[in-house]
Amino acid sequence: MDERACDVTRKFVRIKQVRADGLVCFEFAIGWPDLFVDLMLPRSAFDDFCVRQQVRLLSDEVPAQFLFQKG
Repeated sequence: MDERACDVTRKFVRIKQVRADGLVCFEFAIGWPDLFVDLMLPRSAFDDFCVRQQVRLLSDEVPAQFLFQKG
């Protein structure tokens, strides 16, 4: 991890898995993308979380239709 000041306005999400039961498993980071917590949320809650937190998506492997859909 670098020694720069932590910018708490920078928030990151990396999707690890979308389970068959609809839960999204993802990493969430604030400030530094390499210091994260693992979280799981239902799809609609995940979408809302990402919008409210104004995250930057770190995974390029997620289909575009999955990202930040409302409803």
